[in-house]
Amino acid sequence: MRRIVLCLLVFSPVLLNAQKLKRADKLLTQNLENHIKFLASDELEGRRAGTLGEQKAVDYIIAQYQNAGIKPMAANGYIQSFPIDEGKKLSASSFIKVNKQTLLLDSAFFPISNSGTGNIKSMASLSLNEAKQIWFKDVGEVLEENTSNPHFDINEWLLTTAKQTKQKGGAALFLYNSGSLVDNIQYYKFDTAKALAIPVVYITKKGFSKYFSDELSTYDIEASIEFEHPSRTAHNVVAFIDNKAATTVILGAHLDHLGYNEDHNALDINNNIRNGADDNASGTAALIELAKALQKKSPKNNNYLILHFSGEELGLFGSKYWLDHPTYTGNFNYMINMDMVGRYDTARKLTVGGFGTSSKWANILASVPTSLITHYDSAGSGPSDHASFYRKDMPVLFMFTGSHSDYHKATDDWDKINYVGESQIIRYVQSIIKATDAEGKLDFLKTREAAMGRSTKFTVSLGVMPDYAFTGTGVRIEGTSQGKLAEKIGLKGGDVLLQLGDYKLVDVMSYMQALSKFKKGDASVLVYKRGTEEIKVEIIF
Repeated sequence: MRRIVLCLLVFSPVLLNAQKLKRADKLLTQNLENHIKFLASDELEGRRAGTLGEQKAVDYIIAQYQNAGIKPMAANGYIQSFPIDEGKKLSASSFIKVNKQTLLLDSAFFPISNSGTGNIKSMASLSLNEAKQIWFKDVGEVLEENTSNPHFDINEWLLTTAKQTKQKGGAALFLYNSGSLVDNIQYYKFDTAKALAIPVVYITKKGFSKYFSDELSTYDIEASIEFEHPSRTAHNVVAFIDNKAATTVILGAHLDHLGYNEDHNALDINNNIRNGADDNASGTAALIELAKALQKKSPKNNNYLILHFSGEELGLFGSKYWLDHPTYTGNFNYMINMDMVGRYDTARKLTVGGFGTSSKWANILASVPTSLITHYDSAGSGPSDHASFYRKDMPVLFMFTGSHSDYHKATDDWDKINYVGESQIIRYVQSIIKATDAEGKLDFLKTREAAMGRSTKFTVSLGVMPDYAFTGTGVRIEGTSQGKLAEKIGLKGGDVLLQLGDYKLVDVMSYMQALSKFKKGDASVLVYKRGTEEIKVEIIF
């Protein structure tokens, strides 16, 4: 009996510590669930950047930091506001109806970006051009007729045809392409060209086959084409843990998601709320709990700048804006980004990106014990906010538990999160932070290119880093990846990509669509602009 009592006395502190740890982890898991339940609730309407739902998320995050005693580090307390130019878009009241059936924007039709505006009622036929009615033009036939004309330009033809249609009494011009040649007619929301005198609409192949399959029929068409050019204000949240250290670690996560898919970046087509539990309520919640833990007790050789970005889903807008307008200008050591950290399992694993951005990461990560199954990716670039900091020559790490069938869909909800797994990831990040504390300032290394998206159909790549905030025509690049095609052909930061093979590039989306048309071994011609010089170069993927 005495021996048993003695053992209990000796080991009771260990048992008590184990119980404390168990209680602490249980509390962490519960806190994560509470955060994500709120952030991914219908009340926040998908946290679209610059909306009331985003503001509710911002207010929630700020309240967490105020309660924890973590001080603000922005010009306006915790909040850094920034503008989002949405570009010109078809107004919500616009529509096209064919025989009383409403056509779906983008899927069945889209207006030419410098289309004229107006209301139209027409009994129209594809083969008859009558005054005060809609006229139809087959772009496919025009392209076939001009295959041997090196000077043919589809945009000049479009302007001339719209003008002639107006002069001859046509009320509007509807374009379609019955052939296989690429017409390069695209909608560009930042188009500054003068508006045409009449509405000009492009009917997609899907829309044409569904609504205009009979060339001899007369169609009852009613349409209204009007544009708006909205802008909105988004908000980053910035907080700071000051240890009076010489260097500062940046810890980040984006807080925004897709709302009701108003920006057309979801992967399902419906009007439901995209709550974004994993993307990125999970990272937001993880950053809140990590910051609270560091406020209580943190390694002292670094300060900690806490950044919650908005506008990530639009192209890393918030992180780029913060870097261009920093609210704190300390000596930065490295950056850790947490984006989609809520779906850990043994099959999906935890991907730790940015492994190659410093020569010290290998030893640091090897020294950190964890029960998590991890996969290391050397790339510093990639489809989240850490890429903005990597492009400023800063070592980064990216925590990511992988894509899934709910990614960018209305089904990404709180009840699908692995809260225990996410709490383990937070503990892992804490251990990494602790392990770096004695290393001093980390050196920076450039790495290979990462994939452009989390779910991609591309089999080829140029190896460029697009500037998502560029509003000119084309794709301006911020740089190239080491050893990739772009570097080999001499592309540089600031170059603007204009055309890839038959496909003209008006923005990043058109660039990605063009890439999807090629496979490894294909030859093509890339056209790009450097300053005022337009350059053509032959490439092989």
